Amino acid sequence: MSQNTKELKLAVLIDADNVPYSNVKGMMEEITKYGTPTTKRIYADWTKPNANGWKSVLLEHAITPVQQYSYTVGKNSSDSALIIDAMDLLYSDKLDGFCIVSSDSDFTRLAIRLRESGMKVIGIGEKKTPNAFIVACDRFIYIEVLEGAIKKKKPKPTATNTMADSKKPAEKEAAIKIDNPTIELIEDTIDAIGDDDGWAFLGDVGNLIVKKKPEFDPRSYGFNKLTPLLKSLTDILEIDERESDKKGIKHVYVRLRYS
Repeated sequence: MSQNTKELKLAVLIDADNVPYSNVKGMMEEITKYGTPTTKRIYADWTKPNANGWKSVLLEHAITPVQQYSYTVGKNSSDSALIIDAMDLLYSDKLDGFCIVSSDSDFTRLAIRLRESGMKVIGIGEKKTPNAFIVACDRFIYIEVLEGAIKKKKPKPTATNTMADSKKPAEKEAAIKIDNPTIELIEDTIDAIGDDDGWAFLGDVGNLIVKKKPEFDPRSYGFNKLTPLLKSLTDILEIDERESDKKGIKHVYVRLRYS
């Protein structure tokens, strides 16, 4: 099905036992970048005290709580209810994708099954999330990255900070070192899809990187977008901004310097 991602109808299923409630607003805002949440459900044993933190934010974000009693000590009771609901929703033919909010590897098989049925699967969880669940998703977003984005919102310029804010964003953000495996991933991707002169369209580069590494996110390195991240790698990359048919819109191309 050919659809713009903004039109995707998503089911958001949250495992309250395995993610913090501290940044629900950030999570929900992130999800809207990928589609429209038409179903929002959260699973927990709401009789337990550790679920209290979630209760205050459910109404604010129109999330429907689903009660799942803990029948066995030490076992996450939410898993089975979430999985059953996900399969029911899958066969309803009313969705284009799922967002599973959890740091639990128990949802790995569910993510694989949903993708086998043609669903787009987005995962959101903490950095402790096992890799098996991360790679089972089309896209995986770390909650810590969202929290960092909230904390780094810039104050309005004043007479005392105008000079400091005049620095280019790339200069201020480059403090977070980009690790060698990520640089190799970028280089291999550009090399794989570059034309005869080595130039690759930035949008294609970003899409292929995420396919190879679903958890890749420029925000992990201090950049809001892929373009400024790549522009910071001037020692290995060339950037070419080309005019498009639409006024004021430029297409960005990138290639390796040793091409």
